[in-house]
Amino acid sequence: MIFDWAFALEILPQLARALAVTVQATLGGMLIALTLGLLLAIARRSRWPLVRAPVAGFVEFVRSTPLLVQIYFLFYGLPALGVQLSAFTSGVLALGLHYGTYCSEVYRAGLDGVSRGQWEAAAALNMNRMQTYIRIVIPQAIPPVVPALGNYLIAMFKDTPLLSAITVLELLQSAKMIGAETFRYTEPLTLVGMLFLAISLVAAAGIRALERRLAVALGRTG
Repeated sequence: MIFDWAFALEILPQLARALAVTVQATLGGMLIALTLGLLLAIARRSRWPLVRAPVAGFVEFVRSTPLLVQIYFLFYGLPALGVQLSAFTSGVLALGLHYGTYCSEVYRAGLDGVSRGQWEAAAALNMNRMQTYIRIVIPQAIPPVVPALGNYLIAMFKDTPLLSAITVLELLQSAKMIGAETFRYTEPLTLVGMLFLAISLVAAAGIRALERRLAVALGRTG
């Protein structure tokens, strides 16, 4: 089948609207992942075993089960427990929970990289544990792990087609619907691949630029 550019331009606005849904799901999921990941990382460093053990078990459980299963559970399983979520909300929450556990390991590596002397200096200034995290440790721990967190952002973006399993009208689902209606799959699927590639490259460039700016800022304050 010959690629029809006229047909591709005709369906591009529809795919662009679906791309907006994909980007929204990615940004929403990443916001959850970044926040949850930091909380999980701090909890896993708790002094109390009753906090550390359940959090470690949760992280390992989520990381060891497929994202698609988690998406299905949140959308089809939670209603049985009395929690009703929309398909989009379920998908964003599943992405955030799944990648939040991976981000927690990245954060944990960054937190472990902060020298013990920083904690001792904070204790000498009569800071409590939370103040030490917020004012001293976290600002030093996050910049070195930005590239790894950025990689998870791109990975999450490429995993959004899984949301089509619960009827979220994201980019790939829209392409499949166009193909089913017109019996032409070459153009929509090609455009989907090009759009995913373009957004991923832009995101990667943005992450590299952010990494350079953080390196410069740390150099000035070092």
